[in-house]
This record gives sequence, structure tokens and C-alpha cells, in this order.
Amino acid sequence: MLPSKRVFICADHGLAVFYFLQSDIIPTLLEAGAEVIVLTEDASKELIAEKYGRPGVAFEGLRLEKVNQYTRRVSPTLQWWLDFLRRAGAAGGTNLAVVDSYIQQVKSEAHARRRQLFPLMESVARLMRSSRLMRRMLRFAQRRFTPSIYTDLFEKYQPDLVIAGSPGFRQDRYLLREAAKRKITTAAAIISWDSSSSYGLPGADVDWITCWSDVQKQELVGGGDWRPERVHVAGMPPYDGYVRGEWLLSREEYFRLHNLDPQRKLLAYASSFVSWSPNIQNVEALARLVSQERLVEPTQLLVRLHPIHMSGHYVQEAERIRQLARELPNIHVVEPVPLGALGHYSGEDMAEKTSMMAHADIFLTVYSTMCVEASFQQRPIVSVCIDSQEGYPGKYWVPMSQIGVWPTHSRFRTSGAGIVALDEESLRQALNVYLVEPQRDQEAQRRFLLQECTYIDGTAGRRTGEFFASLLNSNRTHPNGASHARH
Repeated sequence: MLPSKRVFICADHGLAVFYFLQSDIIPTLLEAGAEVIVLTEDASKELIAEKYGRPGVAFEGLRLEKVNQYTRRVSPTLQWWLDFLRRAGAAGGTNLAVVDSYIQQVKSEAHARRRQLFPLMESVARLMRSSRLMRRMLRFAQRRFTPSIYTDLFEKYQPDLVIAGSPGFRQDRYLLREAAKRKITTAAAIISWDSSSSYGLPGADVDWITCWSDVQKQELVGGGDWRPERVHVAGMPPYDGYVRGEWLLSREEYFRLHNLDPQRKLLAYASSFVSWSPNIQNVEALARLVSQERLVEPTQLLVRLHPIHMSGHYVQEAERIRQLARELPNIHVVEPVPLGALGHYSGEDMAEKTSMMAHADIFLTVYSTMCVEASFQQRPIVSVCIDSQEGYPGKYWVPMSQIGVWPTHSRFRTSGAGIVALDEESLRQALNVYLVEPQRDQEAQRRFLLQECTYIDGTAGRRTGEFFASLLNSNRTHPNGASHARH
């Protein structure tokens, strides 16, 4: 490979920063002789460059304000409906339970004008599921919205490869579309556990994609029309840090950090699914069991707030959780950590997050990705799915007892890697089971990790970086002499 090869990496939010910059991906690309240009949120660019900068890596702003202006000013209604159809009109060859919930959410929260069009657009989306031609027509229509926001960057760096943290599910679609228009090879990464099953068709023409597992590959092929030979399975790169024991504080240090009692068992609850349902009923049930000493061992509860708890109507739930910690004994709260304008929990708190899971006697959440992460720590896992009596005022919500059919949730349930509790009594029983027999499901957890992450030996980042580096070989990128093969 020639040293002049250049790669754009789009790290447009905290999880993308975590995926690309706290893994072996960029070091592997550099070792292969590539230069890397990271495009990230403008207001956080200097902070990220200071933290992750190294020779061979440059940083540029993503100009998201210009992107947002474009979406607001250039046929905004048409762009919105195209994105709705992209997500709602996924191919029907996979489990689309999340997509169905998304459609119901949009229908419930639509304003009057959008509600008038919704029956028609929902019908179109349903037809798309069984019509490859209609899905191709959508991809063609998306190309119309390709602004020249990054022209100077493309001309300045002349990249050979553009990589994003999704195939255009987010605002990265405009960068990817401009790259495709310029006949530059594009690649995407599935960086979150549920992306391959939740977000439908690509929002741009993308050549290649890498994902965690064969399960995700099947979802991309069955729901996103990806050609199997264009989908690469390489594991989840940042999780190599769990295998290596990185980020971990000692138990003593972590307990001092949160004023925890070393004589009590630690129940660690990570808020999840917050945008779909309140979590307060889960936290209140746990707080009662702990404060009333209704378990077989003396326990304490540590609640990790979700990033979404920091804004909008969700702040009220966060305050109710803090109030429980103030009023009841042995209840504690972990607050989100921000990374500039990229939001909270951007990989900045990996020592906190890892130590919380590793030192918990039982880890609890809804069906968060942290079910996978806690399995690396070999911790007992309880998915707490107590139904709320009411949702957020004026917002669509889903009872937790109904979400076990969602793809990632279903796989956790059938794996045997943990226990699902649907009410306070079953929660009490599950906690007591694991307090007595904490290693009961560890073998099932290992099988679950292999199913969901494929490579659990610390090599996922290197494998992913090597895959991206191989795309700089024009023979692989353009098979059979094709100028710009698409999925």
C-alpha cells in the first residue's frame, strides 16, 4: 500500500468517537501506511484532537450546522418523508419489530399536516417491504439531496476511502453521498448492537459495511438489501478493552468514589430504553427491595442515569431518581459525563462504566447493550421490565412487557445469559437467585458473547482496521473492473 492513501473517518457522535478512537482501528490503518482524517463535531474538534491526536491523524469539523440548515431549507418535507420511508420501508427478510414500533411512534407524535399524509406513506412503507424495485427507487431519490458541504475537504485531502459510523442512518448520509458522487469508495460500520435491526435501508450509496456478528450480517442482508459478500464480520472493536482489562478501577477505589459500603452486595442498574418508556418504576422497585432489606443479603443500589435524562421532559425522571437517593438508605446515583458538544457517555467514563459492571454483584438494566458488556465481566444480569402505569405526557411509549420480541431483546431472552423480571416479586426472586448462585449462567453468557460479538479474544479492532485497509486495494473495492460497485 502506498503511504499516500488517505482515509476519512466520520465520528459524528460520542459512540462513533468511542468506536473509532478508543480501539485498534486507527493504529491498524496507520501501520498499513494510511493517513487518517477524522471528521467530528465542530465545537468538540479541538478537545477530541487534544485527547486522541497522534502523528498521521488530522481532525476536521463536520459542519453539522450547515447540514442542519440544508435539511431545514431544501425541501425539508420531502427529505423528512424519504428518511421515514428509508427506515419504515426496510426489506421484510428479518425481524422488524423495532421498525414497527418506530412507525407507531411517528403516527402517534405526528403534527396535523403530517398526520394527514401518514396513512398513504405508511402504506408505501409496507409495500416497500416486499418490493425491491420500490426500495431501489428510494435509494435513487435520496441521491437528489447531495449538497456540496464538504467540497473543499475532498479537494484538500483527496481521500481514497470514506468511513462512517452508519450507512447514512444519521447526518453522515450527506458526507457519504458526496463521496459516492465523487466515485470515492465508501464504507460503514455498525457501531451499536441494535442498528442493523432498527434503522432500515442505507441513507446513502455505500460500498462496504462491517458488523459485529453473523446475526447482524443476516439482519443487514434481510432488512437492508446488502449483498452478503459486501458485509464483513469483525466483532466490536472497543470491547477489546474489556478483554484486556483496560479502564478497570480497583473495587476499593470504585467503592470510595461512590461512598459505597464494602460490607453490602452491590446492585448496579443502568437506565435504558428511556426514550420509549419511563424507568422510574424499575428504580423504585429496586429501591424498595434494598431499603426495606427484603433480599437474602444486605444490598445497596447504584443507578446510572441515561444521557437522555439530561434534557427535555426526561429531566423530571432523573430528579425523581436523585430524590430516592436522598431519601432512602443505600441508594446512589451515577451522573452522565459530557464530552464537549457530543453529549454524555462518549467513552469519557469508561473507567466508571467498566468498574460499575465489574464490581456489581448483580448488574441490572432493561435490554441495554450493557447486557453484552456485562457478560464480558461475567456478572449476573437481570433485565428489569416492569410496566409503567403511564408514559411521558404527550409522548408515545411502549410497555416494557411488550418489547421482548425486539431482535436484540429476543436474543438475550433465549440465550439464557440472564433473567428477565416483569414485576417486583419476580425481580426479588431473580436477585435472590443470583445472590446465592452468582456463577449460575456464566457458560450461557460466553455463548451469548460469541453469538453477538464473534471475536472475544481482543482482536476485533485489528480485524476491523485490516478490513478497512484492504479496501484501499482497488482490486477488492472494484471487483470485475466495475467503476463503483454498490450493494
